[in-house]
Amino acid sequence: MSDSKVETISRLAQWRIDGFGPCSYRRSESFKVGIWNWYLSIEKNRYLYVRLFPEPCRVSKEQPPIARFVLRVSNLGVNRRPYISPIHERLLRTSEDFVWPVDSTFHGRFIIDVEFLDLKIYSLNGGESFSVWPCEGATQSLATQSTMRCLSRMLNEAVHADVTINIYDGTLRAHKAILSATSPVFQSMFEHNLKEKESSTVEIEDMSLESCTALLSYLYGTIKQEDFWRHRLALLGAANKYDIVDLKDACEDSLLEDINSGNVLERLQEAWLYELNKLKKGCLAYLFDFGKIYDVRDEISGFLRHTDRELVVEMFQEILTFWKPA
Repeated sequence: MSDSKVETISRLAQWRIDGFGPCSYRRSESFKVGIWNWYLSIEKNRYLYVRLFPEPCRVSKEQPPIARFVLRVSNLGVNRRPYISPIHERLLRTSEDFVWPVDSTFHGRFIIDVEFLDLKIYSLNGGESFSVWPCEGATQSLATQSTMRCLSRMLNEAVHADVTINIYDGTLRAHKAILSATSPVFQSMFEHNLKEKESSTVEIEDMSLESCTALLSYLYGTIKQEDFWRHRLALLGAANKYDIVDLKDACEDSLLEDINSGNVLERLQEAWLYELNKLKKGCLAYLFDFGKIYDVRDEISGFLRHTDRELVVEMFQEILTFWKPA
């Protein structure tokens, strides 16, 4: 692998450096996070100076990024001691907009991590900046917008609703046709001689009123992005239970987007529970390929005691691969 190549996963970028040699300055290859291509550079003087900046191009000129991020510098090996920056939030246009001096001398191989907590597009006309996560899709056509308004009204006002959903903290009204069209489990309930068909009632006792409302909003195509993100885990459970394949895929992709040290073990457990291979591979790569297992060393013992034995075996196989001599 090239000494200037930066590996990325989710919102984390990692640059592994074999050493300075005779050079006192080095710049990485470009790497893409959000809508921008980025560079890292290092300069060795009395301090180690680390810079983060977007590639100078039309995108960064017309839509300059406001980045909220954390940097870490650590030695390679078992006894790595990371130097962690404060959380920075900067408008970044050039290589002079952000410089982090590290008061330490690194010899041999070391790693620089940058974890993006948020990326916003700076408004050149003085308007409000907005995050690229989650990224809004293209503008909907007028016909689609009209359909969404109709479906939203059907759900919110229970227009000709013909099924009642009982949740432990409330009730909701919906339509058999829409539930059946989006879930083969619901379709089976209403087509066969089951109690749901006879009573036009569905019992959902493992979701709250808020999360079930988010589920219906998804099925009707009217869910707001912030509601989807807030209820992702509940929606994942419902997608698995009611065999809603596209929702399950959307939840997996979303959970893969913002893996960090605070949630990676929980995400790994959910990936194992719901057989989400992409999410599982992403979590294992984050922990072992990117070396973040060191950041969860206090939590890992409890996790290993309570998780499935087969998952523990798979994690140890990853550890053996991780420590295999190059």
